[in-house]
Amino acid sequence: MSRRLVNITLDNLDDLPPRCRGCVFWELDPIGGARAADAGEPALEKESWVSSVLLEWGSCGKIAYVDGAPAGYALYAPPPYVPRSVAFPTSPVSADAVLLMTAHVLTEFSSGGLGRMLVQSMAKDLTRRGVKAIEAFGVHDWEPNACMLPADYLLAVGFKTVRPHHRYPRLRLELKTALSWREDVEVALERLLGSMAPARVPERALRPA
Repeated sequence: MSRRLVNITLDNLDDLPPRCRGCVFWELDPIGGARAADAGEPALEKESWVSSVLLEWGSCGKIAYVDGAPAGYALYAPPPYVPRSVAFPTSPVSADAVLLMTAHVLTEFSSGGLGRMLVQSMAKDLTRRGVKAIEAFGVHDWEPNACMLPADYLLAVGFKTVRPHHRYPRLRLELKTALSWREDVEVALERLLGSMAPARVPERALRPA
């Protein structure tokens, strides 16, 4: 079995699962996302977003392949490139951090260590680029098929809460910690990614309480 990780580019963007390929939950603000959905063009908006980030900032994600088949991915970018990042009650993301938008390992590959590979590769990439930390908006009462990350699992893999909230806490992982995770933490991460699937969170779910 051969495994490899590559940066997400316009050439391999279609290797993302269809539900992620056509989802612009993170890439557009709520109004822009609704317009893209109404126009039936979310996939074009996704492509435009990836193109813009690649040109202006650089690599914004990783795809894992097993024997040539897409098996998992992670998407991340600085907060200025993620319009949805300002829509949360625990915004904004810290200026020295990159936002982990979403990640997923396909179920059939969930026991192969791909989750560990994806996040360690992301951490090494960001460290080389001078980034200090990764942040993410967690969600309590997480539901399957949501594109957000469960808060409990983020805590389990080493993230720390920097701004608590009963629904959408913001969490942070220092990259020096990410590069030295213990094996049990890596296993927890792998389980997290294997349980996730990319899908849109209803707009009403992002209304501050």
